[in-house]
Amino acid sequence: MTSLRSVLKKLVRPKPFITVVSGLPRSGTSMMMSALRAGGMPLLIDGIREADANNPKGYFEYERVKKLPVGDTEWLESAEGKAVKIISALLEYLPDAFDYRVIFMEREIDEILKSQKRMLASRGTKQGVSVPDEDMRRYFQAHLEEVQSLLLAREWLKVMPISYNEILQNLVSEFQRVAAFLDGRVDPALMSGVIDPALYREKINGD
Repeated sequence: MTSLRSVLKKLVRPKPFITVVSGLPRSGTSMMMSALRAGGMPLLIDGIREADANNPKGYFEYERVKKLPVGDTEWLESAEGKAVKIISALLEYLPDAFDYRVIFMEREIDEILKSQKRMLASRGTKQGVSVPDEDMRRYFQAHLEEVQSLLLAREWLKVMPISYNEILQNLVSEFQRVAAFLDGRVDPALMSGVIDPALYREKINGD
């Protein structure tokens, strides 16, 4: 027989949400996914894209995310209570059937440009390398403005911007903010242990 206590516990149990780590490519999304895992958050990943010189600790991706634009959303149910990485261009395809906590990674645009160029060069591809930095900078800024408007218009997407650059300067306080945003479901002290400043290779200001 079900006890009254267990019934009440189910009634007051917080509704599960999907933690989404998003942002521009090379903005620190993989770093955040790694930190969330260290802090105790289960991840929805498939391991298809393996770690390499550009992301030594891994990419933490889930391939079916790329199918959101064609309506492949059934997998989102398995993401409840977990973190999944979804690039900013795909956020508009998230249905309102779920609750989301979006950690939106921000980073100095010039650092993103440098990181992307280094990654393309390491892969031996010329795609995107010939595009002037100023054109790419304008494109990124316009895209971020569009995404910000979209996020503000969708109440089922709770968003917290997090600066990659700020994490590297004040990682304890920034991860405490993340933990509070996620209702204490991660341990900020454990998250801090995975950050490797040596991987900060595109610093624009300072030494």
